[in-house]
Amino acid sequence: MPAFLHEPAVRDALKQRVARLRPDATHRWGQMTVDQMLWHVNSGLESSLGRFAVKEQRLPLPNAVVKFLVFNLPWRRGKTPTAPEFVARDRYDFERERERLLGLIDEVTAKPVDSPWPASSFMGPMSGRDWMRMHARHLDHHLAQFGE
Repeated sequence: MPAFLHEPAVRDALKQRVARLRPDATHRWGQMTVDQMLWHVNSGLESSLGRFAVKEQRLPLPNAVVKFLVFNLPWRRGKTPTAPEFVARDRYDFERERERLLGLIDEVTAKPVDSPWPASSFMGPMSGRDWMRMHARHLDHHLAQFGE
């Protein structure tokens, strides 16, 4: 799959996978339920729009190294740490979260990649291209977690 959520083929393929999700889908790895996964990825999209506050994560590596690792190495299944704010602790309405996700995908892809974007809590300054690469990878990872 190409790397950027702004690419129409990538956006459309991910949206089709989201549409195929079912509320009774079970995880292949990790502990989240499908509704929790939807809330989790929605929170990440909201964060890139500057609407979901996440405390800065201090990692023992420079931001550029962290960004390189996130963008280029395989992601471990069920073992990748996340900021506490992104951990889903409740159960959520599946249909509401799915519709929210579809809307957020449209919203972030409507924002020009060359406009200002907020920093990431653990990778520091991010361009629109960085965010679109991150979101495509993050969505692909979690949709695969539930068989999509």
